[in-house]
Order: sequence, then structure tokens, then C-alpha cells
Amino acid sequence: MEYFLFTLRIFLAGVFFLAGIGKLLDLKGAEKAVKDFGVPESLAKPFGILLPVFEVFLAVLLLFVQVSWFGAIGTSLLLTAFIGGMLWQMKLGNAPDCHCFGQIHSEPVGKKSLLRNMAFAIFALILVVSGQEHQGFSMSEFSSGSFEIMQIIFGLIIIGFLCVLMFYLKNILEQQTQILRRLEVLEIIGNEGNVQERENIGNPKEGLPIGSPVTDFELPNLRGRNVSFEHLLMKQKPMLFFYVSPTCTPCEALLPEIKIWERELEDKINFVFISNGSIKENSAKFGADILGDVLLQKNKEIAEILDLKWTPTAVFVNTDGMIASHPAAGDKAIRELVGNIKSSEFDEEFVYIAQENQIGEKPKIGENVPEFNLEDLTGKQISAEDLHGKKTLVTFWSMTCPHCVAMSDELSRWDKIKGKDEPNLIVFSDGDKENHKKLDLHSPIILDKQYETAAKFGMLGTPSAVLVNEDGKIISETAIGAGQIWALIGKRNKSF
Repeated sequence: MEYFLFTLRIFLAGVFFLAGIGKLLDLKGAEKAVKDFGVPESLAKPFGILLPVFEVFLAVLLLFVQVSWFGAIGTSLLLTAFIGGMLWQMKLGNAPDCHCFGQIHSEPVGKKSLLRNMAFAIFALILVVSGQEHQGFSMSEFSSGSFEIMQIIFGLIIIGFLCVLMFYLKNILEQQTQILRRLEVLEIIGNEGNVQERENIGNPKEGLPIGSPVTDFELPNLRGRNVSFEHLLMKQKPMLFFYVSPTCTPCEALLPEIKIWERELEDKINFVFISNGSIKENSAKFGADILGDVLLQKNKEIAEILDLKWTPTAVFVNTDGMIASHPAAGDKAIRELVGNIKSSEFDEEFVYIAQENQIGEKPKIGENVPEFNLEDLTGKQISAEDLHGKKTLVTFWSMTCPHCVAMSDELSRWDKIKGKDEPNLIVFSDGDKENHKKLDLHSPIILDKQYETAAKFGMLGTPSAVLVNEDGKIISETAIGAGQIWALIGKRNKSF
């Protein structure tokens, strides 16, 4: 019996030592795991550190017969808490990542992990019930006659741990092999022309224009807690939004890279995943692989807010809650976007990532508005100084443009009803003065001959617009068309 109790102690000590060290090697994963089990977010980080430290402490107690009984009590209580948490999550229909052995091994909560913890708890209870005076042999009690038996026991334990280690190494190698095979298949398919469309879907200018605000929203995460966009902004880091789905095969293929990016960029940006479907299927798909928040929309309401059409797609959002990149649709475009984020510095006033437009120019974001002094339709002088003090939507118009005419009624209605917290409006146009009075605007209309001033704002046709902040600096790229213009002031999906 003493040999049996000694073996149980050494076995449990080994298990808890591996569990503690595995978590300490992956503290971010440990923090996410405890949050997934219901620990308040404010306590998740310290709890994620204290838990593995406590596990290592229990392992040390179990090694020494003088204190092993106290270690067995602590082990029993901790395992009981683990089992209770697993049963509760399974009752709710959730499958959070157990993160049982941290970086060494992790899996969604299920029958397998539950039964394993129950078995460990039974071993610990045997030690507790045996009493403080009966915890098996201590090292100092071994006689020469029992030394050979202990060598066998230690040998078996070491062989067991080596087998466990080889099992996990085998799993890692199998995962790497699967990834390589998947990449080979994608490359073969891509060469046949069937995947290239998936990697570069749509026009890169589609999506919300850089500088437009993200409309506030609130969605449940994998723990069933509602997370709002304002809450995400409170973390004071730029965000990389991923539009994914539990049924999206390209999303799954990209997960190993996403996990690497999260660790490389954890001090620089936050990762946020917008998905759909049930908590259970998303936990099984993404819970064990990514650290960022996974938020679940009912249909595609947030994808529509962000104007994202395909999975996987990523879009960058700055700390002011403004769109700071074009949508990157497909793995090739996402890799390029992440590469640009890695090489960018975020200590500047205006953070964004954009390529040159079709005429070889970059957005004028951060530049002062060009100097001008022109008359509006009433004869009033309007200068660059008039664009200071309040945000201003600077639009570029033409009465001969059918798209402008189609938008004119909405523009006129908004101009009349816009609140005091909404931007001012200035319209640059060219042509006949009387004809422009049909717009029926309260805001100034400036006739800019041949659009000489408008061109300095970065006009790329009509209707188009840029947003100017209170300091007279351009804070958006040029939005083209009614949809993008309304997006600059957060009214893309609203009528007037």
C-alpha cells in the first residue's frame, strides 16, 4: 500500500507540474481560458498567473511525504473546481478551451477532459482519505532491500512521462504535416485557377472608406457575455477585425498563422473575430486556437456595418474607432495587411494603412486643408479658416452628374435636420449659379472653377467627399459615391 500511495503522489506531482509549466509558457492562453470559464475580465490576468503557480506549488507539496497530505487536499479542491466549471459550461452548451496543460496540450471541454479530471480527483481523494500519516514512503525511508523496487517504480513513471511527451510531439508533427498538405493542396488548386478568386475577391476600394467611424454595436462572446464596440475601444489599442465563420474552410486553414500573429502583435494591437452560429460550434472551431474576442452576430448585421462580404476578411480599426484600412479579403490579402501592420509605427496622430489610389496618390489624411478664399452662392467669402472649430464634410459636386442628382434630396434633408454634434457641410461644385440653387441647402455651396481647389483636397470625381476635423486637418480618404460619403459620418445605412 505504501508503494501505491507513493506512486500516486509522484504521478499527481508530475501531472500538476506539467500543467503548471505548460500554462506558464502560455500566459495569454491561460488568461483567455479562465475568462472563458467565467472569471471576470478584471481578474483574469492575475488569476491566469496564480493558477499555474499554485499548480506547481501543489506538485512540490506532493513530492514530500511530510506535507503531501496538504498537497492532496489542495489538489482535490482544485480538481473539484475544474470539474464543476466543466459541467457548468457543458450544461450551458459551451465548449471553452480547457487549456489543461497550456502550451503542451489544449482541447475544448468535453467528456474526455471531464473524465480525465475525475480520474485525477479520485487519485487525490485516495491520498486525502489515507490520512496525514499514511502518504507512502519518503525518500529517506528507503532501505537497500526496497531500493530495487523503487527503481522499477521510478523507471515506469519516467517511461510513462516519456510516452506522454512522445504522444504530444507526435500530435504536433501530425498537425504540421496536415498544414503542409493543406498548403500544397491550395497551391495546386490555385495553379488551376480555382482559388485565386478567393484570395483577391472584389475591388480593394470596396468597403468603408478609411476615416469613417465604426457604428457602435454589442454582441455576445463565447462566454455569453455582451461586448460592445465602446468596450473594445477602452483597451486603447488599434484592432484587427476578422470576419470568419465556423463553416469556412479557408478560415480554418489560416488559424495557425493567426495564432502566430496574435503572439507577435499582442503588445501592438487587439484581435477581434466576428463570426456567426452557436457558441458551441465556434468554441470547437476557434476556442483553442485564438486569443482575441470571438463575437457572435445573429445574421450578418456587423459584417454589413463593416461592409465585409466574404470570409475570411480582415479590416484594421484605429484607437479612435475609425476604419484604418481597406478590407483584406482572402488569405493572401490578409497576410499583406498583417505585414503592413508589423512594419507600421502607431505613435503618429493619424494611424492608417493604405496603398496608392488609381492615380498614384496616397490619401491626404493628416494634411492641412489647402488654402483657399472663394465666394459661396450668396456672395459670402469662405476660406480655409472656416473649416476650423468643428468637423466638416467637404463634398465635391456636379449638377450634370446623375449620381449627384440622385443623392441631392438626401443631402438636402440631412442638411436641414442634422444635429449640432454632426459635421458641418460645404459643397464644392462648378457651373451655373442659378442651377445650384435647386440643391436647396442651408450650408454653403462654393463654385470652384474647374475644381482647382477641390483637386487639392484629393477629389476623384463626383460625388465624392473628405472629412475634415476641428483643427482643419483631413482625416479621411476620398469617399466616392453616396454610400461611402454617408459612411464618413456614420449614416451609411440610414435614410433621411
